[in-house]
Amino acid sequence: MTHLDWAAMADMLELEGETHSPYVRQALDELRDLRPRRVLDIGSGPGVAACRMAEVFPDAEVTAVDGSPELLERAEKRAARLGVSLRTRVASFPEGLSDLGRADLVWSGQVVHHVGDQQDALNRLAGLLEPGGVLAVVEGELPARSLPRDLGFGRPGLQARLDAAREERFSQMRAELPGSVAVVEDWPSMLRAAGLVSVRSKSFLVDHPAPLAEGPRASVTRYLGHRRTMLDGTLDAEDLATLDRLLDPTDPAGVALRPDLFLLTAKTVHFAHLPT
Repeated sequence: MTHLDWAAMADMLELEGETHSPYVRQALDELRDLRPRRVLDIGSGPGVAACRMAEVFPDAEVTAVDGSPELLERAEKRAARLGVSLRTRVASFPEGLSDLGRADLVWSGQVVHHVGDQQDALNRLAGLLEPGGVLAVVEGELPARSLPRDLGFGRPGLQARLDAAREERFSQMRAELPGSVAVVEDWPSMLRAAGLVSVRSKSFLVDHPAPLAEGPRASVTRYLGHRRTMLDGTLDAEDLATLDRLLDPTDPAGVALRPDLFLLTAKTVHFAHLPT
C-alpha cells in the first residue's frame, strides 16, 4: 500500500464517502437478487459503504476490513449511530486477506490501485469468494467537476489543469509502489484473468447540483484543500493563488460561499462471479 496516513484523512474520507454514497446504493441495487450470508468490504475505511451494505443485507454478516484500526473504530461508531450490525477486522491489503474466510459478496472500493501488483490483488480478492459469489471492484471514474470553467478570476480551466497534475502524481505514485507492475488497466480482462466469469461494468452518476448542501460543500472544500497540499510544487504560482482564494472561507468567490458550486462525477463498478 502507499504510505498515505489514512487515519489522518479520516474526516475527509468519511465526508467524501457520504457525499458519494448514492453510487453505492445504485450499485447494490444491481445485486438485489443476491442473498448473501457473508459480506466483506475490503479497504473499508471509515465504513460508509459497509454500513450501507449492512442496511441493504440485514440478514448477512457484514465485515469491514481495513489496515487502520482508527478508521475501523469510526466504522463501528457509524454503525452504532445508524443502528446496523457491522463487524470489523484489521488486516493489511492484500497480504493479510488469507485468514478472513470466504464470502458471498466481496466489495473493494478504490483500493486496488494502491497496490503495486494489481492483478495479484484481484487474484487474492477472487480467492475470498464462495462458489457463485460476487466480487464488486470500484475502479475508474470520471474526474469530479465542481466549478465553472471560468471562475471570474485566475486563468480559466483550473480543474482541467488539476486533473492533469493529479494524473501525473498518480502515475508517479504507481511507479514508486513496492513491487509495482505495469499493466493495461482493463479491469474486466483482469477480473477474467483472476478466474471470474459473468464480468460486467456499470457506471453510476453522483450528481449534487448547485447550490450545494452543507455536506457536499464541505466535501468539495476538503478535497480542494487536499489537492492544494498534494500539488504544491506541481502547479504554477497563479493556479496556487487561485486555489488559495477558493479556499478562503471569507471570500464571496470561494467555495464556502459561492452559489454556483456543484458536484458531478461518475463511479465505475466492475462485477464478476466465481464459477459454481
